[in-house]
Amino acid sequence: MNRQWVLDHYPDGTATVDCWRMVETPMPVPGPRQILVRVKWLSLDPYMRGRISPAANYTAGVQPGGVMQGGGVGEVIASNHPDWKVGDLAEAMGMGWQEYAVLTPDLPGSDRTNRVPAGVPEQATLSWLGMPGLTAYIGLTEIGRPVPGQTVVISAASGAVGQIAGQIARLMGARVVAIAGDDAKLDHCRSLGFDAGINYRTAPDLTAAVAAACPDGVDVFFDNTGGPIHDAVLANLAVRARVIICGRIAVIDKAPNEDIGLRSSARLVVTRARVEGLVVFDWWHRRDEAHRALIRWHRDGRLTFREDVLDGFDRMPEAFVRMMAGQNHGKQLVRL
Repeated sequence: MNRQWVLDHYPDGTATVDCWRMVETPMPVPGPRQILVRVKWLSLDPYMRGRISPAANYTAGVQPGGVMQGGGVGEVIASNHPDWKVGDLAEAMGMGWQEYAVLTPDLPGSDRTNRVPAGVPEQATLSWLGMPGLTAYIGLTEIGRPVPGQTVVISAASGAVGQIAGQIARLMGARVVAIAGDDAKLDHCRSLGFDAGINYRTAPDLTAAVAAACPDGVDVFFDNTGGPIHDAVLANLAVRARVIICGRIAVIDKAPNEDIGLRSSARLVVTRARVEGLVVFDWWHRRDEAHRALIRWHRDGRLTFREDVLDGFDRMPEAFVRMMAGQNHGKQLVRL
């Protein structure tokens, strides 16, 4: 049998563990040019919150009764595809919250099934060498483009995307300021080379704290949270700043009419700043390029990464809830 977590109901506000229920279904059977994998690792990512909302999103979500979406790594246990054999390790965004999955390797783009490269931990393809790594790489090299000496501010800086983005910004010669929710997370960011840190939970005036940490203004803002952090940084933009809107975990549980903060249009005019949204799935064609750079930096000791691992398939809803609450330290994973 195949155990699966399916969506029981849409959350009303913050997602809770009872939003999902476990079911057992017959073992799936691969068809022509498909493979069957035993799932070993599953990824938890903030984008998943949008997949369990009835509101329109940039891609189709999960309907109640459907298997929860998510990426994972698994071992091939049966293959009807000539390029895949039993024992191969596969990574796919479409693994889903289940113990066994049928994958179609020939699908294009973000639906593609990828081999786990030799010489790296197998779960790395879900973290620094996976979707978070590609997000950070594209955000900095394509949109942010800091030049040496400029100031880059990163919210949720100790998270899966933030910690990579900060290290890439340092490699590009920037001064990097971390924003995170506790001092231990900021200490981790400093250990990665971040130059300064702001605890948004304890700062009495967040806008003033950003101004103090960035006396010449913010040249690049990698925004993973939205909300009050977004407002505080936009009030401190430098001339011709670039703002990367990547995530909105701080406001994603709020109704659309509550997601209203600082009206920044005047500041954008004065600074001539550019604001661009980033959906990483638009950039999947750059994945191989990003992989080469990330592997090189990791091999050279210039890119390190922290993961937060829970053990057991039973803990998937728990892992999701703790990630959304910011209780994880590093990339949230579940090892089956």
